[in-house]
Amino acid sequence: MTRRHVPWLLLALLVLIQICYPLTTGATRARLTVATVVLGYLLSVGHALLTRGPRTAAALVAVATGGGFAIEALGVATGFPFGSYDYSGELGPKLAGVPLIIPLAWTWMAWPAWLAAVRLTTPAGTVPPGGRTPGTLTPGGHVGRVALATVGLAGWDLFLDPQMVAEGYWVWRDATPALPGLPGIPVSNYLGWLLFAVLLMSVLRPLAGPAVAVTDSRDAPMFALYLWTYFSSVLAHAVFLRLPASAIWGAVGMAVVAVPLAVTLLRARRRPADRPAPARTGVDTPA
Repeated sequence: MTRRHVPWLLLALLVLIQICYPLTTGATRARLTVATVVLGYLLSVGHALLTRGPRTAAALVAVATGGGFAIEALGVATGFPFGSYDYSGELGPKLAGVPLIIPLAWTWMAWPAWLAAVRLTTPAGTVPPGGRTPGTLTPGGHVGRVALATVGLAGWDLFLDPQMVAEGYWVWRDATPALPGLPGIPVSNYLGWLLFAVLLMSVLRPLAGPAVAVTDSRDAPMFALYLWTYFSSVLAHAVFLRLPASAIWGAVGMAVVAVPLAVTLLRARRRPADRPAPARTGVDTPA
């Protein structure tokens, strides 16, 4: 097995566990939740290490895992920025009231959300030798990239929070006002996600270095992870979990990144190898 195969193997195991999730209940479902998060964490951090090196992996862990724990501990203790909530004991051991797997979940989805934003915002142009897309952006372009990555991560919570609250993994003390069809979760929670996501994405690039400003064919597992998360979540919430409102909200929220990403990847695959990239999109080698 080569280094390029490791992320694909982890992704296949992750998909298998998530397929089993709606078929279980109770403690078994909680254990599958923990296993999914741990596996997703290993997938994202492992991919960052294998494709970008120790600096990028360390930056991802420091910003997403360390920052995720800090913001969650602050939220549990003070109610800022998400609102007042408490975690149950079903997600494993806690530190400062926060289950240890929660910061891992931030990391799991932060990395593919960032890479998807890079893929979609890279300036148009001919692909250079080696297959990497150019990584230089104007300041305004960097702001747009951070904004897209922020929405890409925060949009996932429109699936995550309704699902986890329905399972009783955490509960809100005051869940008003709430989005239509999503009782039990205050709007402040989603605003808090946006706040932390924009901070996370803003500091990831400076800490991780220039390697995270480009994408290439090695990032295909992360694009697949993001798209699988999107389409499988829509299906699971609408059909298996009986959460139609979150299926709609999540479908709209994550579509901001997922749909353009899917279209971009499909166009790249269909383009003949000898035809230069069109001037209107940022495209690298087929993923």
